[in-house]
Amino acid sequence: MPSRSTPTAPSGPLSALAGFAAAACALAVGELPTAIAGQRVGLVAAVANEFVDRFAASLKDLAVALFGQNDKVALVVGVVVASLTLGAILGLVARHRFWIATLGFVGFGVIGFGSLATDPSSGVGWALGSATVAVATGIGVLAAAHRTSPAATSETSRWGPGDDPTMTAPARRQFLVVAGMLGAASVTGVAGRVLRGRGSIEAERSALELPEPVRSTPTTAPTGTLTQVEGISPYLTPNDAFYRIDTALGIPQVAADTWRLQVHGLVDRPYELTLEEILDMDLVEETVTIACVSNEVGGDLVGNARWLGVPLGALLERAGVDPEGTQVVGRSTDGFTVGFPTEIALDGRVAMVAVGMNGEPLPAAHGYPARLIVAGLYGYVSATKWLSEIELTRFEDFDAYWIPRGWSKEAPIKTQSRIDVPRSGAEVDPGPTAVAGVAWAPIEGIAAVEVQVDDGRWRPAELSDADSGNTWRQWVHRWDATPGAHTVRVRATDASGDTQTPEERPPRPDGATGYHEVQVRVRA
Repeated sequence: MPSRSTPTAPSGPLSALAGFAAAACALAVGELPTAIAGQRVGLVAAVANEFVDRFAASLKDLAVALFGQNDKVALVVGVVVASLTLGAILGLVARHRFWIATLGFVGFGVIGFGSLATDPSSGVGWALGSATVAVATGIGVLAAAHRTSPAATSETSRWGPGDDPTMTAPARRQFLVVAGMLGAASVTGVAGRVLRGRGSIEAERSALELPEPVRSTPTTAPTGTLTQVEGISPYLTPNDAFYRIDTALGIPQVAADTWRLQVHGLVDRPYELTLEEILDMDLVEETVTIACVSNEVGGDLVGNARWLGVPLGALLERAGVDPEGTQVVGRSTDGFTVGFPTEIALDGRVAMVAVGMNGEPLPAAHGYPARLIVAGLYGYVSATKWLSEIELTRFEDFDAYWIPRGWSKEAPIKTQSRIDVPRSGAEVDPGPTAVAGVAWAPIEGIAAVEVQVDDGRWRPAELSDADSGNTWRQWVHRWDATPGAHTVRVRATDASGDTQTPEERPPRPDGATGYHEVQVRVRA
């Protein structure tokens, strides 16, 4: 006999399937309110964002190491899988204690509400509505699945040819009901994604015409780039190949007509700008290499691009910086913050509010409509995407997003070099072999690159030309490869004469160090 506290008591596998279906439907339906409202973040993304905020310090390096630039997709998938698994467990619990399963779904709702309500792009009302419909849907689906269980009746079917005589008619009904609910969840989930996609700013971005800059570094790669070396990184990294590492699980879709950039804090004349007003200013175009602090030695979380924007120094001069305003804080539309010393924005290096990238408006994934670019600093202290505020504070009064999570407050990019070809583990023919890659040391610039094979002498590599010290340089060494297994390593020296250290250190707290090396086998 079923427990009085449960509608019915279906079999274990069907109970787990019912809980799985209930969780799937809850997740799918819970996305609809915010999707209908055109908000970029739903329940799943909000929970994942909360997870990032709470555990980013301990898991950031691991996630990037395991999944690279797919770390956000992996996190969202993880949240969904965990939810469905817990749903299946609650389905089993509901066989005998339906009220406990009910509390479980309510707990899901509380977590979702808390995460969505605190997201900068959402609000308490939409968060409450999303969580409520999700909880109600989950409990309702679970109850409906149990009411069609085989325990509701002992009737058996009359079996025809090919039927399974071990399954009762009510069991088949339950299975069909649960399957139908899973199908409905899939349709609802797709509808939610379609609705959320309505907020895409791609058409707006593509139609935006950028003005000609008043000053520009060369708009093409400098002469002498090593394009003849197959497999070497191009001088300019294409936008669609440029690395993306940030804390935003869903790419913010910020419409230009509602966007404003506030400049405030410890300034004499706070003000705000529209995108149109920025485009009417004297814009400059500069080629700058930027890098993520999570980049391992030899990693690909670094890129070189042409950036179009207004000099940050000009914006600060207009505002009139208070002498106590010793830190520039960049704040994103999603609440992310960076911070760096004000003097860096005024010391003559490239520091800008960028609106263009490689000759087109910033892609949404890289900060449309505006972002910060500061030469020589790792992105976590400087490169705010989807920029909404520039605030002047005292350096000691405010710690940006990553600082309380164990990363250094000051983070100049370290001199680094990378071997692009041959790849580690490659087999090559004996004789003349190109060993090539890129090296960077913004803002000093690269002066020399050397290559070592096994424990031999360090030998100089040929360098491409460079626009400035802000960009990486391509390099190539012509190696006379001999048969056998070899270790090839590289090191770079910047224009001030400092050679990168061989000491191996992980990215935390202020960037990885060491020599990049590859293992190569030369055929006999």
